[in-house]
Amino acid sequence: MECTVDWMGAGGMAFAAETGSGHLVTMDGAPEAGGRNLAPRPMELLLAGTGGCTAFDVVLILKRGRHDVRGCQVKLKADRADTEPKVFTAIHMHFVVTGKGLKQEVVERAVAMSHEKYCSASIMLGKTAAITTSVELVEG
Repeated sequence: MECTVDWMGAGGMAFAAETGSGHLVTMDGAPEAGGRNLAPRPMELLLAGTGGCTAFDVVLILKRGRHDVRGCQVKLKADRADTEPKVFTAIHMHFVVTGKGLKQEVVERAVAMSHEKYCSASIMLGKTAAITTSVELVEG
């Protein structure tokens, strides 16, 4: 996996990343750090990427099990250390999964499998952060 990150100029703290798959992502800093608040912070993207990684796993696990999953949302809330390096110290992931006839224990098992075996991002972040999860099912 590769990625190239370029500073977008001396007028601020924005950066453009080009991923190995050819996609572009812009990042920026808070105004108090010299940024202009025009794009997500790098740590926000790290959290978002973790949410995407685990949601991908959960949907794939449920589909492979032939469960009628129709939606998956993950709401993430993270706490960070007060001092440098300001690593994530706690992350809570609330999964809202929509489908027909889904069982709570099946979805909880899919979430657990993601965090124990498949989601590289959450497994990595679990080295510094206490990760907790909750599951809410929506029939539909």
